[in-house]
Amino acid sequence: MTLVRDVKVQELIGKVAERLEKVDDLKPQEWTKFVKTGAHKERPPTQKKWWHIRAASVLRKLYVGENIGVSRLRKVYGGRKNRGHKPERKCKASGAVLRRVLQQLEKAGLVEMKKGKGRSLSAKGRSFMDSVAKEMK
Repeated sequence: MTLVRDVKVQELIGKVAERLEKVDDLKPQEWTKFVKTGAHKERPPTQKKWWHIRAASVLRKLYVGENIGVSRLRKVYGGRKNRGHKPERKCKASGAVLRRVLQQLEKAGLVEMKKGKGRSLSAKGRSFMDSVAKEMK
């Protein structure tokens, strides 16, 4: 049986993003046209379906790891901030974007909340990811 870890990451995220576009509960908000994904970015994302790509990436993170909260995801999706002449520093990603993505995935039934431990993949989410990986192989 093919699992998520057996397929290439970029291809998997692309396929999952395509399948997530069909989910009614996962829609980008109005403000996502203008928002940056973190303080370390200079411009908003240029990809049309970046919301679904980020949701697919978060689903994969939840599949590979265990319980993850917004704070840990902010560290993962953060990057280096250009500070001019001063040395670059690590900067966290936007918490609002990640929180909203997780809330929408939770509403769709793919993610479930564990009190005090963050969020984890539900059985429906795990089977969703496995079916996409099986389809790719």
